[in-house]
Amino acid sequence: MSETMTTDAVHARPELLLVAETVARDKGIEQDEVLEAMEQAIQKAGRTKYGQEHDIRATIDRKSGEITLARYVEVVEEIENEITQTTLDAAQKIKADAVLGDFLIDPLPPIDFGRIAAQTAKQVIVQKVRDAERKRQYEEYKDRVGEIVNGLVKRVEFGNIIVDLGRGEALLRRDEAIPREHFNNGDRIRSYIVDVREELRGPQIFLSRTHPQFMAKLFAQEVPEIYDGIIEIKSVARDPGSRAKIAVLSHDSSIDPVGPCIGMRGSRVQAVVGELQGEKIDIIQWSEDPATFIVNALAPAEVAKVVLDEEKNKIEVVVPDEQLSLAIGRRGQNVRLGSQLSGWDIDILTEAKESERRQEEFNTRSAMFVEELDVDEVIAHLLVTEGFSSVEQVAFVPMEDLMDIEGFDEEISEELRERARAHIETRDAALAARCVELGVSDEIGALDGVSPQLMVAVGEGGVKSLDDLADLAGDELLEMLPAGMLTMTEANDVIMAARAHWFPEDEEAPAEETAEAGDAAEETAEVKD
Repeated sequence: MSETMTTDAVHARPELLLVAETVARDKGIEQDEVLEAMEQAIQKAGRTKYGQEHDIRATIDRKSGEITLARYVEVVEEIENEITQTTLDAAQKIKADAVLGDFLIDPLPPIDFGRIAAQTAKQVIVQKVRDAERKRQYEEYKDRVGEIVNGLVKRVEFGNIIVDLGRGEALLRRDEAIPREHFNNGDRIRSYIVDVREELRGPQIFLSRTHPQFMAKLFAQEVPEIYDGIIEIKSVARDPGSRAKIAVLSHDSSIDPVGPCIGMRGSRVQAVVGELQGEKIDIIQWSEDPATFIVNALAPAEVAKVVLDEEKNKIEVVVPDEQLSLAIGRRGQNVRLGSQLSGWDIDILTEAKESERRQEEFNTRSAMFVEELDVDEVIAHLLVTEGFSSVEQVAFVPMEDLMDIEGFDEEISEELRERARAHIETRDAALAARCVELGVSDEIGALDGVSPQLMVAVGEGGVKSLDDLADLAGDELLEMLPAGMLTMTEANDVIMAARAHWFPEDEEAPAEETAEAGDAAEETAEVKD
C-alpha cells in the first residue's frame, strides 16, 4: 500500500464538469450535489469490481474533472474487520508516521465501465439527483404555506389533480377542489398551499381551493386596502361552490370596510366569485359586540332579539315568524355559516316559539316555588317575574332585594328566606342519606363544584369512589346528570379535580391526561357542526 497517488489512478474527465453543470441548471440544484452523486456512482461501480466489502472511495476534482479512485484502510487499535482495518504496527511499516484513526490510501486504476456498471452508475446518479431535487423543492416551499400559487394541470388521477408549479409538483385532492368544477390537462389553476411535508416518497405540496383562507387571500389580491392592512379580514366561513361569508373590519374610521371589498359596480367581489365558480359571498362588517356581529352575520334575515349565554358559548336568536326560513337558509346553510363565522353556537327561534317557551319556563318555575316554599301562585309569579329561578337564590339573597319586590315587606321577605333555607336543609339531609344508601364516597362531595344533587346522580349512575369519577370523560358525566346541572367545561373541571390525587403534589398531570377530559367536548362540537 502507498499513500501517494499514482498517475494510473487519476483519470481526467473535464466533460464531467460540463455534464454536472448542465444537470444542475436543468434541475435547479447545486452542481456540487450532482458531482457527489457521480462520485457515489463511481464508488458503487468500484465496489462491484473490487469487492463490496472494501471501503472504496471516488473523488472528482472540482476544477479539472479528474477522477481519483482509491481503497481506504483505517488504522485501529483492535481489528474488527480485517478488510477495512489494520493495526498501528502494520500501518507504521507502510507509513512511518501513521497514528490511530488515520487511513492508509491505496490508489486503484480507473474503471472501464461495462454496460451493467454503467447502467448501475446511471441509476445511482438519477436517484441522487432526484433526491437533491426533492430536497430543493421542500426547502423552497416549506415556508410558503398560506400562499396562493398558480400552476398548470399536469394530470388527473381518480379525481385528484397533479399540478405543475414550474419548480415542483403539487397535489390538489378531490375533497379540496370546489364541487362540480372540472379541469383538463394544461388548464391553468390557482390554489392555496395548505401544507408542505416530507414523506417517504419525497416532499409533498398539498393544495386547496376549498380552504376559507383561499378566499381571504383572493380578496387580499383584489382589494388594495386589505393588502395594505387598512381593512382586516377577521373571519371567513365557506360552503365551497355554494355560499360564503366574510367578516371585515376597517382600521380607518373614515373608510367603510364593506364598500372597498365590493368595488365599483361589484368588480372586486365578482373577480373573487368568478375564481370560486360562482360562490355567492356575503361581506359583513365585524363587531366586537357578539350580539351585533351575529345579527350582521345572519343577514339578510332580520333579527328581533338576541340572548347570549357566554358560559356555554351559545346564543339564541329570535326572528319574526316569516323570517325563520330565511334565517336558517337552505339546508341550514345561513345559520351554519353564521355560526362558523362568529364561533358561537346559534339557536334560532321564532317570536311565537320563544314566547311559548318563556311562558312554559315561567309556569315551571312558579310551580316549583309553590311546591318548595309552600306559597300561593301570586307570590310565586312575583318571584319568577323578578328573575328568581331557584330556592337557593331566595334563601341567600340580601333582604333588600326581596323587599324591593312590590308587595313584599320585611316580614314576608324574612318568612320566604326562612322557608327556603328550611327546604334546602331538609332536601340536603335527604340527599345525604341517599348518598350513604348508594355508598358514594365523601371524597366526591369534598370536590369543588360538586353538590349533593350531583353526588346522588353519579351514585345512581354507578360512580361510588373518586377513582370511578376520575375514570369518566366529560360527556359520560353529563349523561348521568339532569339537563343543565353542569356545562361541559364544569364537568371537565370536576373530573380533573377527581384526578388530582393520581399525581404527587410536586408533579403536574401529563398534558395528554389533562387534555383527555376535554376531548369529548371537541367531539360533541364537531358532531353538532
